[in-house]
Amino acid sequence: MPGAEPVARRVLVVDDSRAQRHVLSLTLRRAGYRVTEAASGEEAIALCRETDFDFVLSDWMMPGMTGLDFCRLFRDLPRESYGYFVLLTSKSEKAEIADGLDGGADDFLSKPVSPDELRARLRAGERILGMQAELRCKNRLISATLDELRGLYDSLDRDLIEARRLQQTLVRERQRDFPQGQVSLLLRPSGHVGGDLVGFFEIDARRLGLYSVDVSGHGVASAMMTARLSGLLSGQSPDHNIALRQAGPGQRDVWPPDEVARRLNRLMFEEIRVEQYFTLAYAEIDLEAGHIALVQAGHPHPAILRAGGGVDYIGTGGLPIGLIEDADFEVTRARLAPGDRLFLVSDGVTECPDPAGQELGEDGLRRILTANRGLEGETFLEALVWDLARHSDGGEFPDDVSGALFSFAPFPERRI
Repeated sequence: MPGAEPVARRVLVVDDSRAQRHVLSLTLRRAGYRVTEAASGEEAIALCRETDFDFVLSDWMMPGMTGLDFCRLFRDLPRESYGYFVLLTSKSEKAEIADGLDGGADDFLSKPVSPDELRARLRAGERILGMQAELRCKNRLISATLDELRGLYDSLDRDLIEARRLQQTLVRERQRDFPQGQVSLLLRPSGHVGGDLVGFFEIDARRLGLYSVDVSGHGVASAMMTARLSGLLSGQSPDHNIALRQAGPGQRDVWPPDEVARRLNRLMFEEIRVEQYFTLAYAEIDLEAGHIALVQAGHPHPAILRAGGGVDYIGTGGLPIGLIEDADFEVTRARLAPGDRLFLVSDGVTECPDPAGQELGEDGLRRILTANRGLEGETFLEALVWDLARHSDGGEFPDDVSGALFSFAPFPERRI
């Protein structure tokens, strides 16, 4: 630690010659090292199991266990810190030196050992041990930081899982039957939380509002925006629904779809004021006559799956909400015949790539809708997800997948 008194390094001297050990030990003690002696490799390895020596100076040629054999065993010992191993030898052949290095030796000293050379080699070893200690300290700091990050990630992951549950509650009803038809909703975020939103609300006994939203980006910010938009298009709180207006005492009406888009656009610039935008497909549906008034604001073209099996794409494209302050929007009108279905779908479906990167596109979606035309409601949407997964070769969807499906089935006596 900075400011702490330096601790003398521990050195183990191993030599079967008492005289050699004495000479080396004397030199080392004078240099400030704490010295322990061993007369054999067997004795030395036993000492190393009890003490983590900083340096080991071992003779190569000893009876019984050689210095090289001792070095190999020394390297196999569990240690917290590195031990610098020096072989003392009269060998000078390159092959023998290579064997020593392969066996785990860090350096060599020729016998008889020069005190000056010994001190120089140990100073070099000191630098290596210092770097190793610094790396160990930094690794501990990194490990502690990673543990802290892991704890934060786990906490965030738990929060995101809870946020996903809460976001799913924004779509309270996944399916509802009306006397004149049925609404079915699909919402599948690509991550913990997503930026897609689908839903519907009753305007009055005859009319229904159906919408599909895709907020730019991903993650928490997008999820928070979908929560805000859910409140603005809620059927649970009609007084706060931006599409509805008072038509008289106790009566309510609805703004035209293009005006709904303009009101949302003004809200983004005048009140919300964030660096986000969203695409929207919003349809006002006459449940008795099958008339549709629709606005498309940057969202994929809504599809009408005809009872006979054909697929028509409707809409004029339009600009996303919150992108240009004075953007204008157009109404598209269409009509559903009995048995037709209106499908508002996010770009997570039409832009879903296959393994080669080829997007599904409108033609691919048409094939899927046509192939599953015999299915209804939630079963139809589940089949769509299965076919989309097959298109992407079973991989995770890179974007949120969502859709709002309305199936038109008026009473026979009301058919026009």
